Amino acid sequence: MTGGVGPVPHAPGSSALHARRRARELSALADHADIDILVIGGGITGAGLALDAASRGLRTVLIERHDLASGTSRWSSKLVHGGLRYLASGQFGIARESASERHLLMTRIAPHLTRPMAQVVPLYAPGHMTRGAYVGLGYGLGDGLRRLVGTPDAVLHAPGPIGRDETLRLAPAVRADGLRGGMRGWDGQLIDDARLVVAVARTAAGYGASVLTRVEAVAATGDGARLRDAVSGEEFDVRARAVVNATGVWAGGLDPDVHLRPSRGTHLVVDSAVFGGSRASLTVPVPGSNSRFVFTVPAPHGRTYIGLTDVPAEGDLPDVPVPADSEVDLLLDVVNTVLAVPLGRSDLSGAFAGLRPLLTDERHDQTSDLSRRHAILESSTGLLSVVGGKLTTYRRMAQDGIDAAVRLRFDAGEAPASRTTTLPLVGAWPRERLDSIHAAPRLVRRYGAEAPFVARLADGPAAARGVTAQELRWGIVAEGALTVEDLLDRRTRLGLVAADRDESTDAALDAFARAGVDPL
Repeated sequence: MTGGVGPVPHAPGSSALHARRRARELSALADHADIDILVIGGGITGAGLALDAASRGLRTVLIERHDLASGTSRWSSKLVHGGLRYLASGQFGIARESASERHLLMTRIAPHLTRPMAQVVPLYAPGHMTRGAYVGLGYGLGDGLRRLVGTPDAVLHAPGPIGRDETLRLAPAVRADGLRGGMRGWDGQLIDDARLVVAVARTAAGYGASVLTRVEAVAATGDGARLRDAVSGEEFDVRARAVVNATGVWAGGLDPDVHLRPSRGTHLVVDSAVFGGSRASLTVPVPGSNSRFVFTVPAPHGRTYIGLTDVPAEGDLPDVPVPADSEVDLLLDVVNTVLAVPLGRSDLSGAFAGLRPLLTDERHDQTSDLSRRHAILESSTGLLSVVGGKLTTYRRMAQDGIDAAVRLRFDAGEAPASRTTTLPLVGAWPRERLDSIHAAPRLVRRYGAEAPFVARLADGPAAARGVTAQELRWGIVAEGALTVEDLLDRRTRLGLVAADRDESTDAALDAFARAGVDPL
């Protein structure tokens, strides 16, 4: 593996997050501990900022008013994009940045949490030759980016046309009549976006960052904030050399100088059996568009996601967005154009929606046309806000954010340069050696090199979908889960399906009891 992960699976120091550590570090913070960087927001951007700062040796605190990955970061498509969509709109800089960050994630930072995923576009007569040529051109450009940034063929293969039989083998649910073949491309997939956030936050903790959930910033400026402990209700002030706002679509609540235009992306959840258990992504063009597709994503627990819409999110921004009926209908209508047995609402196990923090642009009316670029904005109070961007490029966003904080708030040469291009996350292990880890394959896929430690925890009642008591307990003693919802909705993702959540609640409560922790 090019530039592969070294043999040490975690950062220096203890990376475990748990209730006792939270209490200890929150007490120290309330006693006016010195802070270099205060990060507000516990999504992927905030976690990335905390890791970048802490790994430079800066005294770092991250606060999150709910739980890690409780906002936009858990509602993504679970993809590590190579930037193909941005090439189509002429955004070459963002496309290359995406491909470069995908390369780092899949080869060095988190090979255990990523995998190559085939994308299959079925081609039907008439018009299959023209559609195939167009899709093939796009896949070819994307593959050029892949080669440009150095991602090897062993990680992501070259795209190309496939025959009718191979298309049906990879996507057995598509209708056979009129099928002439398909185009196959490749991109990266995350095993779970919330797991990535937790891994980044834990790696930051291993470098000395304090990662404090259920702590809200009531107000913030460039050199301090008023904080409230949501558990006790206590409020106190902290000072920091730089304060960075990483609250995504809610950034304007802390800094009125930030103006975003949020969009909502909806996904449907179905049983993987309706797609024949396929591990490939079935990719379907949206009628009337040359650049928009609906696609399926195989997911843990025998599920498949169908996404993705891109519509303006108007009005108040809820903590948990709700898909609109029109979005559900759109996704079903598009994917049904290629299925042998059309899907209906009765086939849905669930649905989820996320809000994207897009930068405003007067040149575009549609949120689907807005750039996914990121920006570092300084308010009139000195507060820095990291806005825009997307999950794949979180590391670069964090590097740019801490670079700006250092440039504006520190003396020249006082803080070293970013190190995160070479830092593997907790559990990282070379992709070609993952099968040498002595643990069940499903644990290796979720925990990498930490899987044997998870497996050795005490047994107890299992949750739904084969989630073990050991996984539940690991979420409490190592991954900072403080509530049943933390365990089921974010550490295991069982909560995406209401029936699975209900079936697993007692097991989650038992895991807290066996860990000697009272859930909040």
